[in-house]
Amino acid sequence: MKHIVVLTGAGMSAESGIKTFRDADGLWEGHDVMEVATPEGFTANSELVLDFYNQRRRQLFEVKPNQAHFDLAALEEHYKVSIITQNVDDLHERAGSTNVIHLHGELLKVRSTKNPNDIKIWKSDLVLGDTCENGHQLRPHIVWFGEDVPLIEKATTICETADILVIIGTSMQVYPAASLMHYAPKNTPTYFIDPKPNMTSKANLTVIAERATEGVKKVIDLIS
Repeated sequence: MKHIVVLTGAGMSAESGIKTFRDADGLWEGHDVMEVATPEGFTANSELVLDFYNQRRRQLFEVKPNQAHFDLAALEEHYKVSIITQNVDDLHERAGSTNVIHLHGELLKVRSTKNPNDIKIWKSDLVLGDTCENGHQLRPHIVWFGEDVPLIEKATTICETADILVIIGTSMQVYPAASLMHYAPKNTPTYFIDPKPNMTSKANLTVIAERATEGVKKVIDLIS
């Protein structure tokens, strides 16, 4: 059974109504990224950061997987499929995908500020005073700027076994995630889906200038 490795970014969930990472003015939903997505921002104003992620968590319950999520899940009937996503939503899982790695964490999980391995499922608002069993404040289980990406080594190992590589809705310019495509075996057929691609087709790379829903359909037609 061939192994399809799928790398997804913000463009994967955009058609579900989840905003992409930054607006045109460089702000993230009205906030400077340094205020809401760094350890320093959390130290400076924990309440602001918690409220920011509470709003995003609430939004997640208002959206649904789009057809691209469902089409990727359906591939598991005929292929081994590994999804490595930069997204912190759970839309891949809700669509039925069973092997998903979240490089940048998950909105529906929190962890202890003192023990990064003390992780809990969390579906309500997180506020100051919510603590782990040892009395330490809980924080969003999100990889912030300046923090290590714990699952990057596991992701590179998965990419090394790809028979087909599909990249959806990510510029592949943010490291370390951007390096993953280079770990696929040489000459692996690679499909890059993005409405405004920053790559051009060449050799084993096929660029599809479409949104996720249309692009995934085209890839499935090409590999079937």
